[in-house]
Amino acid sequence: MNPLDDKQIRAAFVNASRREANQATLPDLDEVDWENIEYLGWHDRKAPLASYVVLEIDGEAVAVMLRSDDAKTGRARRKAVCAWCEDVVVTDDVSLYVARRGGASGKRGNTIGTLICTDFGCSRNVRRTPTRAEAGSDVEAVRDVIRERRVAGLVERSTRFVGEVLSTR
Repeated sequence: MNPLDDKQIRAAFVNASRREANQATLPDLDEVDWENIEYLGWHDRKAPLASYVVLEIDGEAVAVMLRSDDAKTGRARRKAVCAWCEDVVVTDDVSLYVARRGGASGKRGNTIGTLICTDFGCSRNVRRTPTRAEAGSDVEAVRDVIRERRVAGLVERSTRFVGEVLSTR
């Protein structure tokens, strides 16, 4: 992902008002490992239920405001698979995130939800060493192929979700 500054991120929101985008508490962007993430996700430390993700779609930053009751409140979570990274190892730290749709649909209260890793660790998960069950007996030989396939899947599924946020349905 290309490095972004706070001005670019705030201008990229597709389902938040200008006021909401300006009030969002951003993470320390100097600490972000831009080369090893497919999206930037974080929780707003000043607004317990607000979270955000920024993806790069067709070379442009697109930011989405999310809500989750269980991501920051410690509410009991059930084991589930993240819909974005589909990691089969980390299944106990997944939360339901809901995004208001963009445009008039969102203003009417329409939302869309998905299960995402609570800590937005999908980029880390898709880069982990494959298990024997995933790679067979020769993990080294297929490790890079499996990682590339996982990264491509993460990009495709997260981009599809943002497309649904932007959908006028």
